[in-house]
Amino acid sequence: MIRRVIGALSLLLTSMGSMMGAEYNVKDFGAVGDGRHIDTPAVNAALQRAADEGGGTVVLPSGVYLCYSVHLQSGVTLRLERGAVLKAAPVTETEGYDAAEPNESNYQDFGHSHWHNSLLWGENLHDVVIEGEGMIDGSDVLTRGGQRPTASGQTQANKALAMRECRQVIIRGVTFHACGHFALLLTGVDDLLIEHVTADTNRDGFDIDCCERVVIRHCRVNTINDDAIVLKCSYALGRPKPTEHVLIEDCEVSGFDVGSLLDGTRTTNSLRAPDGDGPTGRIKLGTESNGGFRHITIRRCTFTHCRGLALETVDGAALEDIDVSELTMNDICNSPIYIRLGDRMRGPKELPPSTVRNIRIRDVFVHDADSRYACLIAGIEGHPVRDVSIKNLSVVFRGGITLDDVAQQRGSNPFFFKPANASQPQRGEKNYPEPSAHGLQPAWGFSIIHAENISLSNVDLVTQTHDERPWLYQESTSRVKMKKVKALNADAD
Repeated sequence: MIRRVIGALSLLLTSMGSMMGAEYNVKDFGAVGDGRHIDTPAVNAALQRAADEGGGTVVLPSGVYLCYSVHLQSGVTLRLERGAVLKAAPVTETEGYDAAEPNESNYQDFGHSHWHNSLLWGENLHDVVIEGEGMIDGSDVLTRGGQRPTASGQTQANKALAMRECRQVIIRGVTFHACGHFALLLTGVDDLLIEHVTADTNRDGFDIDCCERVVIRHCRVNTINDDAIVLKCSYALGRPKPTEHVLIEDCEVSGFDVGSLLDGTRTTNSLRAPDGDGPTGRIKLGTESNGGFRHITIRRCTFTHCRGLALETVDGAALEDIDVSELTMNDICNSPIYIRLGDRMRGPKELPPSTVRNIRIRDVFVHDADSRYACLIAGIEGHPVRDVSIKNLSVVFRGGITLDDVAQQRGSNPFFFKPANASQPQRGEKNYPEPSAHGLQPAWGFSIIHAENISLSNVDLVTQTHDERPWLYQESTSRVKMKKVKALNADAD
């Protein structure tokens, strides 16, 4: 069913994106494009004129357009031509960004709960296109903060592009650089196509929250300090809404230093994200997880110098019917595969417990993976992860962990729940879900806890350096089936 839905969506949006209409050059509305003058009034006037006249394309020719909040419009394409940069303007004593609109944020952080305090934003729109070979640049301006006005009383923006409750949206070809908390925060945006987009940013790349019928393809997202492509289903809309019928294909995610994907150097000088673990830059479902994840396909993607695939539900969402295939990973700093059902339950009390079932992962090839946390599948007591099939998996782990390492790490870390003894993994079901929250695992290959009907088939696991732990740990599991599983631990010195 997802193939038919995604195919029809792709054709619809591609057709929509080819509709030209009249063109409106922002320089005809007074834009200068010299990187010194504030061009917000001209850009917004061109967008409004296009909307008033029934739609069309607003064009930014080559130049640097210094702007505060730009207001997207229904039926209007915003095209950044080659050499065009829409640049976030610094806040001054007299000018700043639109204030964050009132919205309940008890169940998710401030950044997920507001859209107006952005460089570009739109709400309750339809038929919106952002395209071209230009750049949206938030460097030195956009921040993860922004919840309070500055000392001058002006509002600071904390994301590049934010849209709420919109439909039929295309984002194509453009580049995002250093975009604060989010390059893209798209909440309740249905019938969405993101293709050939590059983001090299300092926090989240693409946050796709409570969205249905989504295609993300041929994108490159580099985010050392947070997730690259992340699906969520938060309570930011004031109601549970699922993220479902999503296709992510032919994308690259990474955790190189900020800006080094764009300049081609791909440097790795920064080795840790703000949470103290290695570079983030991955594809993830979660953490915000109220409305449900269903019918998600991830295929033909590469992960480099970052964390592995993470499928998480901890706030009452059903995570089900997930199909993952043909992933290539290299230089992975935590679990290559992390499947987590937790009990954080940040949401209204009436939400049911989280569930995980029907996950299919196949044809995944991983080289140079940190083996501290192994491939980790973890439910909680009374709520196991169910029905996971992993087929054709090859992982080369770094190895080198001793049993003393495991015991010492657990004994010295006060943040996590402590196990009864060093041979058992830490629980932490109410903690933020992350492989590191479980502590060093008692196995180097797979750790499976509170799970049932798990199938491992044609799996090859190797360590580069001898690891004192066994390759497999199981606890509170049933119907774990293995066929053609090989685990080769390097010889001890």
